[in-house]
Amino acid sequence: MSPKILAGVAALAILASGMTLAQTRESNLSPAPLKEDSPKVLPNTPGADILCAAVDPQTYVIGPEDILFVKVYDADRFTGPQLVRPDGKITLYLLNDFQAAGLTPERLQDQLKVALLEYMQKPEVTVTVSQVNSRKFQIQGEVNRSGSFLLATPTRVFDALGNAGGFKEFANRKDILILRADGQILHFNWIDYTKGKKRDANILLENGDTIVVN
Repeated sequence: MSPKILAGVAALAILASGMTLAQTRESNLSPAPLKEDSPKVLPNTPGADILCAAVDPQTYVIGPEDILFVKVYDADRFTGPQLVRPDGKITLYLLNDFQAAGLTPERLQDQLKVALLEYMQKPEVTVTVSQVNSRKFQIQGEVNRSGSFLLATPTRVFDALGNAGGFKEFANRKDILILRADGQILHFNWIDYTKGKKRDANILLENGDTIVVN
């Protein structure tokens, strides 16, 4: 083979090697494709961290739109999720409409046991709150996460403001308002509270409260 042909073959080999290396680098730099079944997380969803909070079955009062799970052991027909209707009732197999709103999960559990005695001996019933939708409070104004928050467990003003992701730069932290459904207006001084003053102002929130940070 002549020297010119050998030189041409060598040049082609070098060119092919360079193209392969470039493709390899490009492949390494390219982001991995997203999987279709990857969970989609919505950041800064108000109340998202409260949704999973434990509900005290002895003190929590069930309300309309709450989602319950009724478990009757060894009786699948009575077992399953239950949405509390606007009229405060749930519909159970054979028992038809059954009042749930206004009761604690433990109290509802006891009443279901009594009602089920007509159909079985010694019924074992468990009622849990899968999702709280009836009790909420609002945070508005100069905070990083305003909106509606679920009031699943007893929550004080200071802790609620922590769920709001902190204050914006010009927020008035000395006079935070708590507006109650009955028209009452309460005040909370965040700066004083963090200094150990006016500790009694850190009240428990009630259903329907609105916290306003100006």
